[in-house]
Amino acid sequence: MAERFATIEEYISSFPDDVQEILEEIRRRILRVVPAAGQKISYQMPTVTLHGRNLVHFGAWKKHIAVYPMPADEALRAELAPYLAGQSTARFPLSEPVPYDLIERLVGQLADQRAQ
Repeated sequence: MAERFATIEEYISSFPDDVQEILEEIRRRILRVVPAAGQKISYQMPTVTLHGRNLVHFGAWKKHIAVYPMPADEALRAELAPYLAGQSTARFPLSEPVPYDLIERLVGQLADQRAQ
């Protein structure tokens, strides 16, 4: 049976130190963009909420970090194109530097979309 996590801290601590650092930095960057956000585990991964609704999920896998969903903004989606995996997932390889600024902009777009 897959491990079940009650908190984001439990989730993050289940990974090796280097991956924990990346997950914590992603979390910090998301909360910088959306300071009023809530946090929870949903779909067994860290989830940031806005106004009581899921805004963005992020998680670690064997070879990448994934962020879900993608914003509707076509210009930003074009920048995310090298990382797209399907319609609504960005995968950032652990073997490459994580583009934290791009993740911040992605979350900003999602928050803006939610405000409309």
